[in-house]
Amino acid sequence: MILYVEVDPNGRARNPRVVRSLGLGLDEKAIEAVQKWKFRPGYKDGQPVTVSATIEVNFRLL
Repeated sequence: MILYVEVDPNGRARNPRVVRSLGLGLDEKAIEAVQKWKFRPGYKDGQPVTVSATIEVNFRLL
């Protein structure tokens, strides 16, 4: 599945949107997981800024 997010200056994922869905409740689980992650923000002129990113989330059956 693929998500679009905006990474804010604090490194948090904001405004997640599903680009390619898996369904079966996995979309919601992927969004929950990505919102817990900490990212390195983008920088412009030495200052952290909001940037857009696409994230591929893979699920594995154990």
